[in-house]
Amino acid sequence: MSDLGSIAWPPEPIKTERLVLRAAEAQDRAAFIELLASPEVNTFLGGPRSRDELERELPEVPERWPGSFVVELDGAMIGQILLRRATNHRRPAAAGKADLGYLFLPRAWGHGYATEACAAALDWLDGVLPGEPVVLTTQSANVGSMRLAAKLGFTEVERFEAWDAEQWLGMRPPVTPSA
Repeated sequence: MSDLGSIAWPPEPIKTERLVLRAAEAQDRAAFIELLASPEVNTFLGGPRSRDELERELPEVPERWPGSFVVELDGAMIGQILLRRATNHRRPAAAGKADLGYLFLPRAWGHGYATEACAAALDWLDGVLPGEPVVLTTQSANVGSMRLAAKLGFTEVERFEAWDAEQWLGMRPPVTPSA
C-alpha cells in the first residue's frame, strides 16, 4: 500500500452530523494503542498486537500520513479511516485502486459511526480524486464489515482464500463529477 499521490494533506477537519474526521495528533496515541491491542477489533485482522510492543514502537503521533483519518466523537478518538493506494494488492482487480479500511473501538460499534465516517471519507476522496474507483477487502466471516460494505455501495468482485480464511473483495464504482 502507498499514499494517494499529490493530494493536499491534512485537509480541513471533515464534520458530519456527529463526528469529526481529522489528521492524527499526539493526544490520539493512547486510543491508537487501545485500538491496535484490542482482541475484538483485530479478530479478523490477524490478532491484536501487544500493548508493550505498541508503547515502544508507536511514534508520538501515530498514523500521520495522507489518507489516514482519526474519527472523533465528542472530542475523543473512536476509530480510524484508512484510504491508501492498493499498489501491491494480492488481487489484480484491486491493484492500483484506492483502498478503504477502517478500525473502530468496540464501544463505538452498533451506533452507525463507521457508516457515517466512511461515507464522509469517501465523499472527501471523490472531491480530491474524482472518478477514482475504491476497493475494500474483508473476511467474509466479518458480518459487520460485510454489512458496512453493502451500505457504502461496494459490490462483490471476488472471493479468495488468504490468511487461512475466505476474503471478500468489493468495489465501489467511480463517482463521476457532475457537470
